[in-house]
Amino acid sequence: MAAVVKPVIQVRGMRAEDLEAVSTLENLSYEFPWSAGIFGDCLKAGHPCWVLCVDGVVAGYGVLSTGAGEAHVLNLCIGPDYRGRGLGRHLLGRLLDIARWNGAGRVFLEVRPSNPLAKALYESVGFHEIGRRPRYYPARHGREDAIVMVLEPGTP
Repeated sequence: MAAVVKPVIQVRGMRAEDLEAVSTLENLSYEFPWSAGIFGDCLKAGHPCWVLCVDGVVAGYGVLSTGAGEAHVLNLCIGPDYRGRGLGRHLLGRLLDIARWNGAGRVFLEVRPSNPLAKALYESVGFHEIGRRPRYYPARHGREDAIVMVLEPGTP
């Protein structure tokens, strides 16, 4: 019987040389993706930008903004070939740790109503809806609202 080899999962800081892989995953994942330039600007601005690697391959990424005792998850994505393995939860947990290490008491994010799996992930770790941003996202037939969510102190 062959031994089962567990993949090596690593979360590390995003580097300029990761931008091509991150941009590829973004384009595979979203109809209206961020450009590689936006990710590069986030790195240059000093936002906490992280990649999740599986056996050395970039499989996902997350970008935070922190300041004034708060954090904002700007982007979180696991590539299509790596979904359904708990990697999104793993990366989100790491981003929340980073937010806390940066002094954030509350963490905010926006999610599309058309992305119920992401919304369910966020709710499962304690985020709850606090409002909507009308016509926030580009959509195939116009614009789509954003669900604004927050994780408050004292929640998991």
